[in-house]
Amino acid sequence: MISLVDASLLQLALVCLVAFAASVLSGLSGFGAGLILPVFLAPLVGIANVIPVMAVVVVLNNGGRVVAFWRNVEWLRVRHVLTFGLPACIAGAWAYTLLSSRWIGLLLGAFLLASIPLRRILNRVKFEFSPAGERGAGAIFGFINGGMTGTGVILISILMSAGLEGASLVATDAVVSAVMGIAKIALFGGVSILNPDLAAVGLLVGLCTFPGAFVARRIMSSIPARIHAWIMELVVIVGAVVLLRGATP
Repeated sequence: MISLVDASLLQLALVCLVAFAASVLSGLSGFGAGLILPVFLAPLVGIANVIPVMAVVVVLNNGGRVVAFWRNVEWLRVRHVLTFGLPACIAGAWAYTLLSSRWIGLLLGAFLLASIPLRRILNRVKFEFSPAGERGAGAIFGFINGGMTGTGVILISILMSAGLEGASLVATDAVVSAVMGIAKIALFGGVSILNPDLAAVGLLVGLCTFPGAFVARRIMSSIPARIHAWIMELVVIVGAVVLLRGATP
């Protein structure tokens, strides 16, 4: 069982620093923190505990973006995605609880690697979702998001296909992600996977992400998205390989 007192100050400081940097990246693009942070959290909390801890981090990280970009939230899009996305998210989180730590490591590492070509493919393919299409896509995203982290690229693509961009895209993504994160915390806490020690780690790391949204809001127009995307991809590749090596016997 992980405890804050068992972790070295250097470990916690590194994770908190990465959390802040990742939150700035996700504030600029709408995703990124969920791809980078698991790489640094896994040695601290164990692979099997990454998703429950990230659920806490995601709520705080996206909570900061909700506050920073509140005026830009497109509430109709939020309702469309959550209609089927929220129950599907709960189902995906429950399915996660049935996996062994080895399978969690393999799936998490594989998803992180797959997220890079997935992001590039989704950027090139242009969809135009109807309201019904948004609800269906929300259900697919919700189930994947329930048992995984770093799925923001999928939600961003759904919202872009609904015509959102810029601050409204980041704000709407943040509300949907925060609501799903709260649902995951409730489920993981209910089945005792998210214990107080893990929740404390998630709370500490999540608090470090909170200011990132406000920094991102100030620099949103001054840094090309391509630069931080390259940095993110490099970190994700290295981290995914480490996770996969740790999950294989």
